[in-house]
Amino acid sequence: MKFACRVNGSYIQADVEPRLLLSDFLRHDLRLTGTHVGCESGVCGACTVIVDGEPVRSCLMFAVQAEGSKVETVESLSPDGELSPLQDAFHRHHGLQCGYCTPGMLMTVTALHRQGCLPTDEDGIREALSGNLCRCTGYQHVVEAVKDFAA
Repeated sequence: MKFACRVNGSYIQADVEPRLLLSDFLRHDLRLTGTHVGCESGVCGACTVIVDGEPVRSCLMFAVQAEGSKVETVESLSPDGELSPLQDAFHRHHGLQCGYCTPGMLMTVTALHRQGCLPTDEDGIREALSGNLCRCTGYQHVVEAVKDFAA
């Protein structure tokens, strides 16, 4: 199927299999490997991207469903190579360990921030990120980074 969308500001036209997942299209066709695939069932949040302003599990969406949409991946956060304020907060607060889940967390926080509903309290931040699983950390540094960013 042919489809077209904007990915990180660039207009993309593609001819793909109808069953190709958005996560696979981003990673394999566009080489945007910051979108990670963990569970492939929408549970872990590693594949989270922003589609038309909403955080979306790209492993649960077909690429052709992005027809006419604006898709943003973690690569869009630092187009000039400089860390975004959110990435800088994660860096300063050591809000990552292996980094596998980090892109999904960054995209979830980015979407919530843009929507004006990013919590600033510890419990609220934990709840907001409850769909982004990490096996390496106890989340405290992530929460501190988001708290700092939200301030």
